[in-house]
Amino acid sequence: MSTSAEAPVFGNLLADAWVQGSGGDPLEVRDPADLRIVVGRVPSMTPEDVGAAYQAAAAGLEVWRATGPLDRATVLQRAAHLLRRDQQDLAGLIVSEMGKTLAEAGVEVAKTADFFDFYASLARLPQGELLADARPGTRTEVRVEPVGVVLAITPWNDPLLTPARKLAPALAAGNAVVIKPSEESPLITLRLAQVLRDAGLPPGVLGTVTGSSRVLSDALLLDPRVAAVTFTGSTPVGRLLEGRLAGTGVRLQSETGGKNASVVLADADLELAASVVTSAAFAQSGQRCTATSRLVVDASVADAFMELLLDRVSRIVVGPGRDPRTTMGPVVSKAQQRTALEHVVTARDAGARVVHGGRTPTDELLAHGCFVEPTVVDGVTPDMRLWREEVFGPVLAVATCHGLDEAVALVNDSAYGLAAAVFTTSLTASASFVERVDVGQVAVNLPTAGWDVHHPFGGFRDSGSPFKEQGTSGLRFYTRLKTAAVRHEW
Repeated sequence: MSTSAEAPVFGNLLADAWVQGSGGDPLEVRDPADLRIVVGRVPSMTPEDVGAAYQAAAAGLEVWRATGPLDRATVLQRAAHLLRRDQQDLAGLIVSEMGKTLAEAGVEVAKTADFFDFYASLARLPQGELLADARPGTRTEVRVEPVGVVLAITPWNDPLLTPARKLAPALAAGNAVVIKPSEESPLITLRLAQVLRDAGLPPGVLGTVTGSSRVLSDALLLDPRVAAVTFTGSTPVGRLLEGRLAGTGVRLQSETGGKNASVVLADADLELAASVVTSAAFAQSGQRCTATSRLVVDASVADAFMELLLDRVSRIVVGPGRDPRTTMGPVVSKAQQRTALEHVVTARDAGARVVHGGRTPTDELLAHGCFVEPTVVDGVTPDMRLWREEVFGPVLAVATCHGLDEAVALVNDSAYGLAAAVFTTSLTASASFVERVDVGQVAVNLPTAGWDVHHPFGGFRDSGSPFKEQGTSGLRFYTRLKTAAVRHEW
């Protein structure tokens, strides 16, 4: 067990140095599987430190935007290589500070490397276009430019992958970035900054800021050097950012909450559906923006399906992520644990039935962690909080329907619009579902999660802004277009 004094102290990347900042006591990062263990400490940065980070970013921007796309791509490719080389070590750090299983963390590192490779590969695509011009002796072109200095605000649940989802396209396009990771899991983001520095990223192009969001908010958002803000987190914070940035000319990309639904129709392969839904709901302890948190089952197959589902859920092994027997780790914090359990109690008091889990594990070895049993709540109705509010934990709300039309209505009965899935053997039903559900990501006989780096990603309504992430679409937020007409004959 490591004490605070024994835990490593991480610094923030500022220009070409690792600094501790001018704030007070460092922030402790604890292992959610055992809160007695301090994994590391990070600086409590001040508003003055944020200003220094932006100053360094503005200087780095001038160097990086003048660097050719192929040379920028080489840096990203080197970063991908270093991530794969150090995959085991990086995965271990994710497990320690966030609580994923080693298998889940290993996949996160691998996919992070894929992001850098993918956006590096786009350097060989056209960087603009020539347009016809009716004026004699005139050539007109469209140039693609970086937007400038970008602020990236990232969450705790995918603490390496989400920064990569933002950094890879931003850097590929020639921007400089200041990144503010979550206070719950900042360590792996600082390691990523080290990887990019070792890969040859020039000084100032990337800066990191750790500390209290409340203390640093104004300095981060209102600096005149900020051209764009990309955020992943809760819907209330996303809405707050919209208000703060309105009228400033700063563009905002937000990927926020979700209340994703999977539908099991009467003709579905129930064995397949049960296995996929179990994974989609409880992998990463349900702490994925695309996790299945609502389940709609046709009444004609509800009993048979629930028997298969509960059998699979009962096989989930809850424990520390480093234990090879573990298939579901803790939630990230005591606050997250309390939130999940409170939602279960509220649903039960409203008349729903807790048919599996709903408590903290009784194993004494897990008593110092933030564990929640995988929980299935049946008989949930649309008027219950559990149907409408995001839990972000291992809690699955189950309702029944009668046919496709009612299923689609239940899926769309949400303020959120991130992801949905349907299980059916009917091409007609699957095509209708894809067309009619009001979400940004739709799957058929697949989980609500699992979108690859080249798949455009993002939701509708309270799940985020119109800007998609990932794929070639992910570059649009980080670029601006300049149209230039040159008269070369007169």
